[in-house]
Amino acid sequence: MSRLITRRRLVTTGALGAGALLSGCDKVVQVPAARRILFSGEDMQRGLQRALMNRDALAPEYSTAQMSPVFRSNGTANPDTPSYNAMVANRFADYRLAIGGMVAKPLSIPLDRLRRLPARTQITRHDCVEGWSAIGQWHGPLLGTLLKAAGIRRDARYVVFTCADRIGGTPYYESIDLIDAFHPQTILAWAMNGAPLTVAHGAPLRLRVERQLGYKQAKYVMAIDAVASLAGIGLGKGGYWEDRVNYDWYAGI
Repeated sequence: MSRLITRRRLVTTGALGAGALLSGCDKVVQVPAARRILFSGEDMQRGLQRALMNRDALAPEYSTAQMSPVFRSNGTANPDTPSYNAMVANRFADYRLAIGGMVAKPLSIPLDRLRRLPARTQITRHDCVEGWSAIGQWHGPLLGTLLKAAGIRRDARYVVFTCADRIGGTPYYESIDLIDAFHPQTILAWAMNGAPLTVAHGAPLRLRVERQLGYKQAKYVMAIDAVASLAGIGLGKGGYWEDRVNYDWYAGI
């Protein structure tokens, strides 16, 4: 099958029948009417996945001996825009992470300050929707710490990440809810495998939300905005690939 089937999707697609789901998934999703059934009702699905999964559970962590000798770069390998290339040439001295939206104190944080913040180091497995996985070490501050520093408002429900890479002229974007945003393993990583991130792996900063698939791990993060709804983000499904190829907004593993 071309995509992983989560417990959440099993519930929301039960009407199709287990046999059709297991034996003909790739063919079914090519039928427009079936796609509407498979990928509609995202609000309902968000509620179902909360009921079915322990959202506070930790992703498995590994030892240094278990780290993959090669960790593939996924998605964009280099934004290659004039503004990004200028940051690379200046070793990201001019980089600022903007945190705004529904916050009391919008922040603009330079990379050197981010690197001085208390940080978490974790060795986790990255699972790609394309079917490959790798184990790597990530290091950076907790996303929740930064959101608290910005004074995220109580009526915010999601955080949206806007990135330096562009696909077809559109900046890459992703979103997660506050349950994942404040998860103890959700970090903004600036280092990988003991060294600062490379361009291919998302320098200077990338999201690690360890209990979701790889396309949720936004690279080249430039801005984070707290919002009450995803309706005004892109085409309304909360992420670049969710909007364009109907990837699940919640990609839990």
